[in-house]
Amino acid sequence: MSGTAALTFTFRPLDPLKDAELLHRWVTHPKAAYWMMQDARLEDVERAYREIAADEHHHALLGLGEDGGPAFLMEYYDPVHRELVGLYEPEPGDVGMHFLTPATDTPVHGFTRAVITAVVARLFEDPAARRIVVEPDVHNTAVHALNEAVGFVPVGEIEKPEKKALLSFCTRERFEKAVSV
Repeated sequence: MSGTAALTFTFRPLDPLKDAELLHRWVTHPKAAYWMMQDARLEDVERAYREIAADEHHHALLGLGEDGGPAFLMEYYDPVHRELVGLYEPEPGDVGMHFLTPATDTPVHGFTRAVITAVVARLFEDPAARRIVVEPDVHNTAVHALNEAVGFVPVGEIEKPEKKALLSFCTRERFEKAVSV
């Protein structure tokens, strides 16, 4: 992972009220089309993240850069109860995940790969997490490549109400092997 070793992140719980304007800018930007909130109003974003904050099976964190400022959004969920209910056979220790890096006029080479690496590492800090589950849009080839770079293996397409998704899994062992290269 040359070029990204210097990028380190910390995490804090997302505050639906305090962070709503920032999130609104991020999720409504044209480059965040796969987030499916392009037409969301500020109130819609605030409501969506208040619902997540109140949900015991879904969580949102902000990834913070070295300067302490917000750098990306991370969500994780229990796929037994959210997102993938009835769409695959969950195993004990499965954790669903989403992440969003905001659009920028000054891209940093390797940033998004450093983000997904940090997100997956954060999830595997929990010893109960055995497998990370993702379900990006089948057309989002950029995120498919990032997922594979950190150890995700696609297992097939699934039909979600809002999209056709590529179901992929990453075990702790595959992640450790992928990021140690």
